[in-house]
Amino acid sequence: MKLTVVGFWGAYPEEDSATSCYLLEKDDFKILLDCGSGALAQLPKYTDVMDINGLILSHYHQDHIADLGVLQYQWLVQNDIRQTDHVLPIFGHQEDKTTFDRLTHEATKGFAYQPEETLEIGPFSISFLKTIHPAPCYAMRITDGESTVVYTADSSFQDAVIPFAKDVDLLITDCSFYHDQDAAAFGHMNSVECGRIASQANVGHLLLSHHPHFGDRLNLKTEAASVFKGVIDLANGGFQWQSKW
Repeated sequence: MKLTVVGFWGAYPEEDSATSCYLLEKDDFKILLDCGSGALAQLPKYTDVMDINGLILSHYHQDHIADLGVLQYQWLVQNDIRQTDHVLPIFGHQEDKTTFDRLTHEATKGFAYQPEETLEIGPFSISFLKTIHPAPCYAMRITDGESTVVYTADSSFQDAVIPFAKDVDLLITDCSFYHDQDAAAFGHMNSVECGRIASQANVGHLLLSHHPHFGDRLNLKTEAASVFKGVIDLANGGFQWQSKW
């Protein structure tokens, strides 16, 4: 299993970058986790957009879905250019029915995941945990049967994420604030809260993502390291993690 960070910013993309978007691959099967602003300009660095087998959305805030319409039109145009009729499956929750209905377009089809059930797509099995956020949002635990990744998406700290992330190989966390800031007031986490989850869940690797647009981001890693002694990285465009199997 390989994960590539396509976008990692919080509210908006900075120069030559994108907000939340992650490419997950196993053999020749590829899925995207979220599709934030700028993601479609960055994705060609890592794969052909028409090689994507599915998109899974954690929630419908714009920094996670802003390029959804761009993706739909790119598939439509590329089908015409390549003389194909491929349809991209897009998975989302139905707690916002209006936005869910927009997942279906001429070259895409929306599918509702059931948060209490495991979603099977290609080699991946995905389970969900509702997060604490102003909009309905779901963390994802993704396994190929050998390795496991948890993506918290957007959330305030909650104890429930610790067993959800127990012993995973890679934990990707919402790290929107520094240690001395009240991230919960905005539905996010700070650096020390991310480190606490990683430590108590005994994860193999912590990746801090969904970064703030202020301060020295290197401090996020230092602060998380004060409570988690394992491997920590700051997400950046093109960062890659690969399982041992």
